[in-house]
Amino acid sequence: MNDRLTSEDAERERHRPAVQPSLFETGADGRLRGNVGVMPDLTSRSSLDVARYWYRRYLEQSGYPANTVNSYSYDLSLFEMLIGPKPIGQILRRDIALFLDECKTRSTRKRRLTSVSGLFKYLIEKIHVLEDDPTEEFYPEHIPLKTPRPLFADEQERMLAAAERDGKRAHAAVWLMLRLGLARAEVLQLRHDHIDLSTPEQPVVYVYYENARHRGRERRLAGTPEFAEIYRELRGADDTSGVLIDMLPQSLNKLVERVANDAKIGRPISPQSLRDTFAVDRAREGASEEDLLRLLGLADDARNRMSVRRYLALGQPPLLAGEANASA
Repeated sequence: MNDRLTSEDAERERHRPAVQPSLFETGADGRLRGNVGVMPDLTSRSSLDVARYWYRRYLEQSGYPANTVNSYSYDLSLFEMLIGPKPIGQILRRDIALFLDECKTRSTRKRRLTSVSGLFKYLIEKIHVLEDDPTEEFYPEHIPLKTPRPLFADEQERMLAAAERDGKRAHAAVWLMLRLGLARAEVLQLRHDHIDLSTPEQPVVYVYYENARHRGRERRLAGTPEFAEIYRELRGADDTSGVLIDMLPQSLNKLVERVANDAKIGRPISPQSLRDTFAVDRAREGASEEDLLRLLGLADDARNRMSVRRYLALGQPPLLAGEANASA
């Protein structure tokens, strides 16, 4: 019986299509470069190293953000170090369990599971070199949303004043997150040709996405004369790179922390804190759930709606003692 099953598996393996690299691909300089012999065919007998290579190429060609591609690749390299040189067709449920059991936090476990399950979905659904998914019995743990802690009005003014003292880039970055609700990644991808100063009293900031998967997040946001002045000063000191805030994501985190310390804010402040503040202020002004989804460029899904409802709750007028007792 075992011999018959082994023979059937071997026969099926011989007829399974193998994935081969294209003869040529376009390099970063736009020139065609040869790709023959770079990597072997991808089959169920391939090593995880070969599978990782092809999966990374798939992610890149599908337009996934570079940080997502790097994160998945990093997790899969850790997975390979843990289980050793095992063919992808021999990776078992216990290998996945061992990889996840090493995680010290729920967020790390969720990220690792996303990375390995994404690889096996690719191998099964896209490339068809495997039939069984060793990750299918594992479920990501629910990670509760962090409670927004918006800045008070006086803290916002101190934050902007400290940002202005810190420099033109800091002033522009903090203003864009605090007054327009831009996410950190959106601030860092802004270019000068995304700013429309045709009407100085009513500047417009365009948020674009090159990735077609995120085109629904694009939006056109109204600035103020204050931002027009901030932007003119930044543009005058620009190094002609074309990018408004030319720095790494972690550098922007550090910038916000530095400004918050100078502003004497007595709690940790991040770019997300500034975005949360913007959202709560708009809720206080009467923005609806749909308004906030559009203003923040959020996809219309259950988790984002839960976030928006928190902003709406925090934007409600404060309860009086009698009202609190009545609701109880």
